[in-house]
Order: sequence, then structure tokens, then C-alpha cells
Amino acid sequence: MEFRDLKKQYQILKPKMDQAVMEVMESSQFIGGPKVKELEERLASYVGVKHCITCGNGTDALTMVLKAWGIKEGDAVFVPSFTFFASAEVVSFEGATPVFVDVDRDTFNMDVHSLETAIKAVLKEGKLKPRAVMPVDLFGLPADYDAIQQIADKYDLLVLEDGAQGFGGTYKGKRACSFGDAATTSFFPAKPLGCYGDGGAVFTNDDETAAYIRSLAVHGKGEHKYDNVRIGWNSRLDAIQAAILLVKLDAFEEYELKGIDQVAQWYTEFLKDKVKTPIVPEGYTSSWAQYTITLKSEEERDLIITKLREQGIPTIIYYPKPLHRQTVYKNHKLYVPCPVSEELSRTVVSLSFDPYRSKNLITGIVDNLF
Repeated sequence: MEFRDLKKQYQILKPKMDQAVMEVMESSQFIGGPKVKELEERLASYVGVKHCITCGNGTDALTMVLKAWGIKEGDAVFVPSFTFFASAEVVSFEGATPVFVDVDRDTFNMDVHSLETAIKAVLKEGKLKPRAVMPVDLFGLPADYDAIQQIADKYDLLVLEDGAQGFGGTYKGKRACSFGDAATTSFFPAKPLGCYGDGGAVFTNDDETAAYIRSLAVHGKGEHKYDNVRIGWNSRLDAIQAAILLVKLDAFEEYELKGIDQVAQWYTEFLKDKVKTPIVPEGYTSSWAQYTITLKSEEERDLIITKLREQGIPTIIYYPKPLHRQTVYKNHKLYVPCPVSEELSRTVVSLSFDPYRSKNLITGIVDNLF
């Protein structure tokens, strides 16, 4: 059994997918071109923002936004500790300091009380300048953007939505990747909307930010590619990946989001009296990048993982070590405690999951849990 069955997805989409790829091959427009432009327009319209700039991967997307904002040494960017490493890595890469904050036990997303406490602690110390907040839409569920934006406004901070896992989710009727001053997503194959390699995108309503990022992504180009007005790098989504994403976006909108939500409902129905299942608060929808359950202890989690492995059923732990415990940050100052992040790293496990699972298959997986 695959953890996320991309092979089955391809077989279902194969006729359209093969045709789309062949169209690019026959056009010989492999970099840029009409497929990339069409994808950017479709994505911007879907999310509900003015600009979408595609790029090489989700990490580059985050980095380019931070660079566009002039984030630098001496700046503090507030990041949840329970998430993938890239969210902190890009801050350090710019010479700035990631300040880790704790997450909510139910939603897995940034805890707004921990965020404000961390901001106050940084201000009191007086060594770093608070510049930005980077909420992460973990496992497909958008963060609490009303509360986060209120805090950001209070302390004059920019908000960068890391929607790598959240694309397709909604918060109070607005789609993920439309929040804050800019947002990013990833098209890594296992993401809610994934390509067949690496890819990413930036979303913003700000014309100046969009123009700057388009320049950065192509060697800092100016009016044309042989007039370089700044130092940039090469981070472009190629046309084949754009063609693949256009086919997948159709399926995503037409039935995959509904399908993954149905599979999540089956899991919750069968598991709700046995373990702590994911919570989607009122006013939210999740795009279900993962279906993550919380156990009572690390020992119980290990037992469940072993039981499923013996039946050939894969699981993955997202994430076994919070960011503030990563080796590279072992001497990094922690401004606020992150006990929930540490607890979750010991007790959560994500179950095999995609939009193409049958109810009988989910029943079989659950039956092997207990």
C-alpha cells in the first residue's frame, strides 16, 4: 500500500496528463510560455488574489518573499516550532533570526497567545527587531488569521502565510494562500496540489512585491532577461510541470477536495471513540494534506505504527522533532516554551491517505489499528 497513492491518481488522469505533456513537448516551449502563464492566472483566480508567481519550489517561494521584504540580520521572524524545517531555514538563510512559538494542541497551528508572548519577550530584550510572522497551514488547515493579523497590526509586523500544506483549505470563506501580506505554496508531489517534481508559487496583491519576485526568480532580470537590475537566482517552474498542474487543478477543483474530505470523515467516524482525531473548527475547511491522529503516549504510537507496518500499511510521523530541538538550532535562544510542540512530536502519526480510498479500505486500516 502506498502512503499517498500517486500511481492511482496518474492512472485516472493518464489520458489528459499524457496529452498535456505531449503538447509541451511538441511546442518545444519548455521554460515559461503559455502553460505557465495559464497556470498562474488560474491559480490567482482560484485563490482570489491579484498575482501568482510560480517558481522552482516552495522553499524558494518563502525565501523570495523574505528577500523582497528586506528581511536581514537583526530581524526576528516568528515561526511555529511544530512544522517542516523550511519555515525556519529560510529565515536563517537571510541572516535573520527565527523565533519559535508554540502551537495549538487541537489545530496544530500557531498559538496566538504564544506568539504575542514571544513578541513581547523579543521587544523586552531589545536585541532583535520584530519584522514578520510566518503562520503555517499545517496538514491542510488554515491558521487563525483574524487573530494573527490583529497581533501583527498591533506590533507592525508583516504576515507571510506558509500555505505549502494548506492549498485548497478555507477560513471564513476565503481560500488559503490569500491571507497576510503575501503567501506561498509548494507543489511537491505529495502536497494537496502536487506536480511531478518540485514547484512552488507566491501569491500577493501587491504589484511591487510581485514585480520584484518575478525579477528575482530569473537572475534579477529587468525589462528583458539580458538586463539584470539586481542579484537574483534561477527559480522557474518549467512548462511540463505547469501542464501537469493544470490537469491536476481540474481534478482538484472538480472532485479531489470532496474526495479527500469524505475519506477524512470515514477515518473520523471509525476512530473518534478510540483516539484523538483531527479537529476542523467552525468556519474552516481543510484540504487534508495529512490525516494526523494524536495518541496518549509515544509508546502507544509506536505500537500502532508496528501493527500497521506488519500488515503492509505505511504511516509517517510529521514531525518527530520540533524545530527548536533541531541540531542546527541547539544553541538557539528559545524566547517562549513550546511544550505542545514537544508533546505532539512524541504522540502524533499520520495515516495512509488520499482522495481515491474506498470506505472498505479505510475500514480495513482502522481494524488493524486496534
